[in-house]
Amino acid sequence: MNRSMKLLHTFIMMVVVLLAVRVSGFLTAPRVPGGFQLQAESPQFWNLVDHNAKLSVVGTGFGFTEGPVWDEAGFLYVSDETINKIYRLHLDGKKEEVIALGEPDGNTFDRRHRLIDCASVLRAIIEVTPDGKYKVLADHYDGKKFNSPNDVIVGPDGALYFTDPTLDLVAGERQEIPFQGVYRLDAKGNVQLLTKDLTQPNGLAFSPDGKRFYVDDSEKRNIRVYDVAADGTLRNGRVFGEEPGGEGDGVPDGLRVDKNGNLLVTGPKGIWVWDANGNHLGTIVMPEQPANLNWGDKDYRTLYITATTSVYRLEMKTQGFVPYL
Repeated sequence: MNRSMKLLHTFIMMVVVLLAVRVSGFLTAPRVPGGFQLQAESPQFWNLVDHNAKLSVVGTGFGFTEGPVWDEAGFLYVSDETINKIYRLHLDGKKEEVIALGEPDGNTFDRRHRLIDCASVLRAIIEVTPDGKYKVLADHYDGKKFNSPNDVIVGPDGALYFTDPTLDLVAGERQEIPFQGVYRLDAKGNVQLLTKDLTQPNGLAFSPDGKRFYVDDSEKRNIRVYDVAADGTLRNGRVFGEEPGGEGDGVPDGLRVDKNGNLLVTGPKGIWVWDANGNHLGTIVMPEQPANLNWGDKDYRTLYITATTSVYRLEMKTQGFVPYL
């Protein structure tokens, strides 16, 4: 999400918290605010989530949350783009600082279980090392600085795939690459441009069979899909689905798939659920606007959702597709 939207959401939530303190005199334990709903557009929606599913708060009090990644040790890595830190967030709400970093964004593990982050201020894809430091894996394409890497995933071949919009381009810094691209980064540090036909590419994912590649466009408010050729190049790009909304509404951002090829994409009001044919099955309406999501818990049947100042948990009936496992 772009910087102005983050600041607006953060300001609104600060006002809400201050009013709550003034009325009650103290802050109570985190509870789910009103607004959570399951809105089905098709009966297939209920194959993915139970009618009686309950949303719970894992942690709150953040500035703007992004990039959730479940660690099998039983906690989440979460970026805070306004506080400029990556945290370990435990299920009891305890936060532990991992690293202080200018506007960390999307995260993933790679096949070696390294924590990979899109570092907006550094304009780089980095590895966050166990000692709380970082190593730059890539920060240029064709001799020019990236814009502001936003989200990153592992592909079927083990390479890293990432989007590079201008949504978080540092104020006062110059855009050097004259487009907003989607890239592949291999283990040797080679960067390959996959496509530059999106205006603001954001979330991305492969289908479980690796034959389709999805990437959403926050400015156009749509999701695009490409066929993946045998050599790994992308072909036949087309619009998969639209997520329209009004000014100030959420936009397509974080994107995940389940093992059956269904898509879960953040958008206006919450998380839009799509089948593999581009049919909108329903929406998981959230109490705060979500930016990203990921699968977690031992069976990877739980969604962890970063939504503005909080991180939420929702048990699902479907199992997530997690490409780095």
